[in-house]
Amino acid sequence: MACSDDFIQYIVEQCADAGEISARKMMGDYCIYCDGVVFGIICDNILYVKQTDAARKILREIVLRRPYVGAKEHFVITDVDDRDYLATIVRTTMSNLPKLKIDKPAK
Repeated sequence: MACSDDFIQYIVEQCADAGEISARKMMGDYCIYCDGVVFGIICDNILYVKQTDAARKILREIVLRRPYVGAKEHFVITDVDDRDYLATIVRTTMSNLPKLKIDKPAK
């Protein structure tokens, strides 16, 4: 089952209080970003968020599943209708993800 455009847009809007949220199609599924950093994936109209210890502490329920064969387990977010809850999950996850190292061009 593919992701519907309506569901993708709904998730982007629901997470918007966490930062600049965007989604990008990748091999049939969608990576979801906050401020340019991937925090999860949307597959088959299900939101999966990367695992962090901090997010584990605030989740209402912990469901782990692989979004696709070969992927690491992610948290499955079942309550996508609570906008404040989603924004909190995204902010908490983002605060615990490794910071991107940007290589400076050689002189």
